[in-house]
Amino acid sequence: MWLIVGLGNPGPEYSFTRHNVGFLVVDLLVDRLTLRQEFKMPWGIVKKCLCKCGEIAIVKPVTYMNRSGIAVKEALRLLDVNPLDELVVVHDDLDLPLGRLKVVRKGSSGGHRGVQSVIDSLGTNEFGRVKIGIGRPLYGESVYEYVLSPPYGEEEKKFCEMIEKGVEALEVIVSRGFDEAMNRFNGRVW
Repeated sequence: MWLIVGLGNPGPEYSFTRHNVGFLVVDLLVDRLTLRQEFKMPWGIVKKCLCKCGEIAIVKPVTYMNRSGIAVKEALRLLDVNPLDELVVVHDDLDLPLGRLKVVRKGSSGGHRGVQSVIDSLGTNEFGRVKIGIGRPLYGESVYEYVLSPPYGEEEKKFCEMIEKGVEALEVIVSRGFDEAMNRFNGRVW
């Protein structure tokens, strides 16, 4: 069974922010699948869904971004999933421009505190990721303000397109594997 975790912050004030793109991607994915079961745990919301390739579990942590590792570790334990082969974490990436995404099998956190929390909780950086580019803030705007604010204008349209591309990348990962997804999505600009 695949476990797909979207990183984000709970609460309506964060719902359409750049930092919550992981939540937005997994929400759209769930909308396209057949929901079989949904349950709430102290650390997150778990949705088991059916796709062409079988059953997948989708998790949205409620631990807030910087403590996401708690939810990922508990979900892996609960669902008996191997993080090396069947875990995909979806998150925003400041170092990728808006309009780009990157599929990776392992790597550092790149300064992303939510990803670092997952690495620390699992004791490894060897797990799959779909990184959604959000770009860097304009001169004078803090990173904190930037990631916790919604996109606007033309940026909003591109942001929504990248949510769609994130779902497509996940669909390829679970149906054809990481290599196919990396070949299809890495390096492309939308």
